This record gives sequence, C-alpha cells and structure tokens, in this order.
Amino acid sequence: MEYLKLIIGLAVLVYSGHLLVKGGVSLSRHFKVSTLVIGVTVISFGTSAPELIVSLQAALQGYPAIAIGNVIGSNISNIALVLAFTAIIFPVAVSRNSAIFDWPFMMVASILFYIFLLDMNIVRVEGILFFLLLIVYILWSVLSSRKTMKRDQTEVLPPTIGLFPSILLVVAAGAGLAFGSNWLVDGAATIAENFGVSERTISITLIAFGTSVPELATSAIAAFKKEADISIGNIIGSNIFNILAVIGITSTITPISIQDPLILSFDTLWMIGISILLFLFMLPLKRSKIGRIKGILLLLVYVYYVLQVFATG
Repeated sequence: MEYLKLIIGLAVLVYSGHLLVKGGVSLSRHFKVSTLVIGVTVISFGTSAPELIVSLQAALQGYPAIAIGNVIGSNISNIALVLAFTAIIFPVAVSRNSAIFDWPFMMVASILFYIFLLDMNIVRVEGILFFLLLIVYILWSVLSSRKTMKRDQTEVLPPTIGLFPSILLVVAAGAGLAFGSNWLVDGAATIAENFGVSERTISITLIAFGTSVPELATSAIAAFKKEADISIGNIIGSNIFNILAVIGITSTITPISIQDPLILSFDTLWMIGISILLFLFMLPLKRSKIGRIKGILLLLVYVYYVLQVFATG
C-alpha cells in the first residue's frame, strides 16, 4: 500500500506542478506581465512548489529529515542530474547574468543555509530572513527582466486560456499538491521504516528525484527540440527558490530540528561542493557552454554521491 501511495503521490505532484505553471502563466498574461517576468516568478515558484509542499508537509508531520533532505537532494539533482542530462543531449549556454549574479546569490543562500544548520535547527527568525532574501531576489529579477524587455522591445503574449479556467487550474493544482505531498511523505516514511534506511536517505534520493522530475522532463524535451532558451539560470534560480522559499516558508511556519548529523557534515557540504563545481564548469564566462563531456562528469558525480548516501544511510 505504501508503494501505491508513493507512486500516486509522486504522479499527482508532477501533474499538479504542471497545472500550476500552466495556470500561472495564463493568469500572468491576463494581467499583461511579460514572459521574462513570468519565467523568474511564476515558473520558478511553480517548479519549486512540489519541494515546498513536501517539505512543509513533512515538517508538520514530524519528519524534519525529509523536509531538509528534500531540498538538499533536489538542489544536487538539479545541477548534477537535470543539467547534466540536458547537457549530454544538447550543449547548454552559459549566460553572463547567471555567472555574475544568480550563481553568487545561490552560493550566499547555500552558505547561509549551512551556517543556520550548524546548531541542527532552523528557527523562525532564520526562515523569515530567508524569505526576505527571496523577496530581494524576485524584485531584482523582475526589474532586470523589465529592463531587458524594454531594451529588446519584448511583447507580452496573449493568454491561451480564459481567466476563469486559469483560476480553476491554479486552485486545482494547489489541491493536487496538497494531497500528492501527503501521500508521498506517508509512503516514503513507511518504506524507510520497512527497509531500515533513514528518512534522510529516502528524502535525498527518492523524494528529491521525484520533486525534480518536472525540471528534468522540461529540460530534456527542450534539449531534444534544441531550443535556445534552455538556461543554467533556470537551474540556479530553482535552487535559490528551494532554499529561500521552501526552507524559508517551512521554517517560518514550523521551526525545523534535525537529528541526523550527516545532513550537516555530509549532504550540505556536497550541495555546496557541486555548486562550486558548476561554476568551474561555467568558465571561461565569455561564450561558455556546458557540453557533453562536462555533462557526463556531472552525472558521474551524482551517481557517486547517491551511492555514498546509501552507504552512509
């Protein structure tokens, strides 16, 4: 029964995340918001919504390791799995903005996350600080996008769905995310108990992979189509949202305390290390690309990390 819960919960989460992005984009177009602004707000939040709901649900149900591990594992898989898999299919261009602003912002968020976790707790004040940093990031991204839109004379695309159906999509997505996360957390926690593995192991591998499926599917399809809008900035932006929004909102609502020291001494350091490796792979910044060789190396790093998680957990 727990396997059925996990599979159904995962499927509902993925589909609900898709509906949220679709409905959110349509609503944004009804209110004359540019595609650039949609990308850094609605879509970034939509793809991070599964992580947010799963982490919040896990924390409220008394599974803090799942709440934290989900974010760490998702951030690692976004770079070393999603980006790696995409680069293996089609080279991913490195934008200057990603290197000079998005990546440093992600590193600041990651290091702050590590510092806040040193006492094995993330309290409400720290969650509020994360949320304030998220607002700063969103405001900067929106202002930057508007400048780009004005410079390039980008037009706002018309909505393809009516206003009322768009609202219904967002509401249905919210309900789906709530139910799906509940089933996923329950199923994963039971499986962890049955197999004698830690909640940390399940959350960092299985749940994190599941909540990263929307990004993986979207990036893979775009890569196969050889679309030029695949961006490292989208991956980095998702990681920023995972820390500042997911951990920020979750710990503001309910402070998170963890018991497993490996989350701090092993997993968080791996997350920071893979982020540094990404920057090295982005060099040189002028006309750089993440190609097939770098993608394969990132994927091998991910496989090695997952093996180490199971070995330690």
